[in-house]
Amino acid sequence: MIERLINSLEARKIEYYRNVSLSTLSTFRVGGHGELGIFPKSADELIFCLSETMTAGLTYHVIGNGSNILFLDGNLAGVFIFTKGLNRIEISGNTVRAEAGATLSATATAAAKASLCGLEFAKGIPGCIGGAVFMNAGAYGGQMSDVVTLSTCYDTSSGRITSIDDHRFSYRKSIYEENPSLICLSVEMKLGKGNTEDILKKCDEYAQKRRQSQPLEYPSAGSYFKRPEGYFAGKLIEDCGLKGLSVGGAAVSEKHAGFIINRADATAADILSLEEKIKNAVYKKFGVELEREVRVIG
Repeated sequence: MIERLINSLEARKIEYYRNVSLSTLSTFRVGGHGELGIFPKSADELIFCLSETMTAGLTYHVIGNGSNILFLDGNLAGVFIFTKGLNRIEISGNTVRAEAGATLSATATAAAKASLCGLEFAKGIPGCIGGAVFMNAGAYGGQMSDVVTLSTCYDTSSGRITSIDDHRFSYRKSIYEENPSLICLSVEMKLGKGNTEDILKKCDEYAQKRRQSQPLEYPSAGSYFKRPEGYFAGKLIEDCGLKGLSVGGAAVSEKHAGFIINRADATAADILSLEEKIKNAVYKKFGVELEREVRVIG
C-alpha cells in the first residue's frame, strides 16, 4: 500500500523520502528511521497526504518542528507527515493568523514588528504553532490559551475542514490533544497594541532568560515532565540529587533538572530508562508521580 501512496505523492509532486532519518528531524536528535516521511507545503497538500494515507490504510503521525517528541529507536513503520512547510504568517489589525507549521519564534517576532503584544512568551520556544495549540504551550506566565481565538482544522474522521472557537484549553491540553482525528491547519490569535521597541526588548529578555536557565547547548525536547500540581518537576528532581544522573548518552541537565538532555549520542532506550529512574526516585522521596510531557512516537 505504501507504493500506492508514493505514486499519489509523485503525481502531485509532493516531497517525500523513504527510510527517513527521524533523529535529524527532532530537537532531541534521537530516533530511528521512519518508513516514509512526507513534507507538504500547503494545507491542501497536507489534507491530500492525510486522505491518501488513510485510504491506503497506513498508520500516520503528524509532526511539526519535532520539539516535544521522542522518536523510538530502530525502523519505525508508517507515515510521518511533517508540517514545517506550512509556515505562512499574516497580520491584519490586531489579529495574527499563522499556519500550523510556523514556528512560535517567527510568529512572535512578526507580531512584535507589527507592534502587537501578548505573544512575547513564545519567543525562543522551539515549537510550531500547531504543536503549541495542541499542548497549550506556555512560558513566563503566558500560554496559548491567552491569545488563541480560532483555529481551522481537518477532521480525518469526517473528511471536512472546520473551525474551532472552543479549544477546551487546560494545562498542557486542548481539544486537539483530546481528539487525534482533528489536525490543526492554522490558528488565529488576538493580540494587543504596543510599542515595537518595548515588545522586542521583552522578547529578547525572555530569550536571554532561556539561555541562562536552560541547557540549550545540548539537544533536548524541552521540559520533559509536566508540572505536578503544587510542585515544580525540576525542583523535585533536583532535591532528589539527580542532576547529572545519566543512562548511556542521556542525562539530567546540570543547569535545569527538568530537562533530560542528549549528552552523547543517546538512544530513545537510554532516555526512557533515565525517565523511569527519575520517576521512581521522586515518588520514593516525595510521593509525587511525574508525568511525561514529551510525546513518544513509534
